[in-house]
Amino acid sequence: MAMLPLVLHWFFIEWYSGKKSSSALLQHLTALLECSVAALVTLLLSDPAGSLHIRSCPVKKLSDWYTMLYNPSPDYITTVHCTHEAVYPLYTIVFIYYAFCLVLMMLLRPLLVKKIACGLGRSDRFKSIYAALYFFPILTVLQAVGGGLLYYAFPYIILVLSLVTLAVYMSASEVEFFKDLLVRKKRLVVLFSHWLLHAYGIISISKLDKLEQDLPLLALVPAPALFYLMTAKYTEPSRILSEGGNGH
Repeated sequence: MAMLPLVLHWFFIEWYSGKKSSSALLQHLTALLECSVAALVTLLLSDPAGSLHIRSCPVKKLSDWYTMLYNPSPDYITTVHCTHEAVYPLYTIVFIYYAFCLVLMMLLRPLLVKKIACGLGRSDRFKSIYAALYFFPILTVLQAVGGGLLYYAFPYIILVLSLVTLAVYMSASEVEFFKDLLVRKKRLVVLFSHWLLHAYGIISISKLDKLEQDLPLLALVPAPALFYLMTAKYTEPSRILSEGGNGH
């Protein structure tokens, strides 16, 4: 859940930046800075305070995340609300992190966008910020309702989401050949950022329990991008329509 805000920031920045905008790269770096600082401050404020370590009880089963469902009812009529967070602070620390992300975004991003955004209208340049004001409440609700499920599924979510956003970006940017990536440095930055997310997802799934078996899996990181570049020319809509019109 800590990676999702960064992924969504990058996606919406790229989606609304426009092809002629030179500010997207700085916005990407600013989003990375915001999430990194928010994560660092959240860890420093968590128990033990001033340390980058977290003191928490181990998670043994899914029900540990939903202790509120196990409040006792001594007389089977009145429910005693006495349960606490069994996985503290793994559940509430995400909300604290989102709060810092939101505060830092509102402090840094509007000033940056106002000064350096070019090639965009007044209403378009702030759309990536408006998008964050929508997806942060959605992520908060997801964490509140499905925190336990997300705890076990987050590596797969990161991996799938990074694959989808990379495919959408390359399609929207009309990247069909490797040379198209070299035309603009921003495209390479986006590609390498997604590769880092791919690697993070693979490492999270494998947990690197056996290095000699798990490390070779990192060689799969460039595979989705290479597959896209190899097959994009065969799925060009204009080509499909032209061949369909010729009866092929």
